[in-house]
Amino acid sequence: MTTYRIQGRTGEWEVVIGLEVHAQVTSRAKLFSTASTAFGAEPNTQVSLVDAAMPGMLPVPNRECIRQAVRTGLAVEATINRWSRFDRKNYFYADLPQGYQISQLYHPLVGEGTLLVEADEKAGILQDKRIGIERIHVEQDAGKLMHDQHPSMSYVDLNRSGVALMEIVSRPDMRSPAEAGAYLRKLRAILRYVGSCDGNMEEGSLRADVNVSVRRPGEPLGTRTETKNVNSVRFVMQAIEHEARRQVELIEDGGTVVQETRLFDPGTGTTRSMRSKEDAQDYRYFPDPDLLPLELDESFVEECRASLPELPDAKRRRYIEVLGLSPYNARELTAEVETFARFETLLAETARSSGKGETEVATAVANWILSIAPGVMNALGAEANPAFATAAAQAAILDMQARGDISGGQAKEIFEHVLRSGRAPKEIAETEGLKQESDAGAIEAAVDRVLAANAEKVAEYRGGKDKLFGFFVGQVMKAMQGKGNPGLVNAVLKARLDG
Repeated sequence: MTTYRIQGRTGEWEVVIGLEVHAQVTSRAKLFSTASTAFGAEPNTQVSLVDAAMPGMLPVPNRECIRQAVRTGLAVEATINRWSRFDRKNYFYADLPQGYQISQLYHPLVGEGTLLVEADEKAGILQDKRIGIERIHVEQDAGKLMHDQHPSMSYVDLNRSGVALMEIVSRPDMRSPAEAGAYLRKLRAILRYVGSCDGNMEEGSLRADVNVSVRRPGEPLGTRTETKNVNSVRFVMQAIEHEARRQVELIEDGGTVVQETRLFDPGTGTTRSMRSKEDAQDYRYFPDPDLLPLELDESFVEECRASLPELPDAKRRRYIEVLGLSPYNARELTAEVETFARFETLLAETARSSGKGETEVATAVANWILSIAPGVMNALGAEANPAFATAAAQAAILDMQARGDISGGQAKEIFEHVLRSGRAPKEIAETEGLKQESDAGAIEAAVDRVLAANAEKVAEYRGGKDKLFGFFVGQVMKAMQGKGNPGLVNAVLKARLDG
């Protein structure tokens, strides 16, 4: 695939993309108050006097929120600013009780970093690419306007008011919807590895503002628009695709792109104008007089660094270099926290039960986790009870298959029985007749019967029709009711036919 370009009537256009990701910080309390951050509470039941902007109430920074932001910065290899400051961003909106938002403009907590997007030819990403991160600053969220509760009025829910957010601002380094999607997926994975944000886009704890402009390849940057609060990776990619094409058509028709804020409509896959885009001076930023600057000592930063888990890039390298997995399997296994957790649990259990090293069983476990087990569970649907899919049960199936007691097909059948009943795999193999025949004498006898019954085809094979080998394998497996060990069947047939 060639470099992503938009084909206009007058030639090619390049799209330039930057993302501002708002991630809700994982903490029990808000950024400047002790009010709860639990999702789903009744409206206006998690609002302190600080959140409601009552007179005389002063904000006090939540140490855990700062800690989580620093850990996030370290995870994206960013500079941690030992001195940072909170600013007031002044604007009026009905869900902003203070009339300003406490944010960080001039001196953010986290400076420049970088995030690696891996090559993925299927997605059109031809090589690894590093996307620059300009800054991560901490700010408080606003409340929520509810427009569907009354026919002529909007209600205000302040439960989110004051919740801690990290705004993660990328450089305009992305050049296709695919790159933007990969960047957002990778960033979400890192946040979830670190535990600084749950990444739940449906609940609004992770959302993206999408900045898009277009230009002729190699020319200066064009005028950008910002599409606000997009809440899924798929929608981010759709918003980019639509907005870039809209801008190209507008320019080619003699119009001018206006710097503005837009909204994305998931139903139509289109964007629409919301308001003209404000610049920083429009918000009258100034240092918040109620908050002292944040000063971090080295011990705090090192404590944050020491608390980090093994991150996706390091884990992926280890899976390839130490466990011997393919780059594809390593990438898929490390994409989500739940996937690598299942893999590592089953890997340890399989190695323990089989008495083999993890490197010996890693590929089989990876294939099981990524392909076989999900395929069986999806096929069963509601009949499957995930609670029965314990690591011990799955390890027992993999161990039987590795020893040659069962075939790959029988492994799937046994897993189906496990998911339905919770019975032990070995018991299922015995009682359901799902064991593979590995007795050399029985296989030799079956091979001899098949060859004797197909003497003409034997002659054709020996005359050069090598493709008939598959026919003989099928006939032997049929004669053995599918229970013959495929490896031994192939070996015995090869010896008889070629000997």
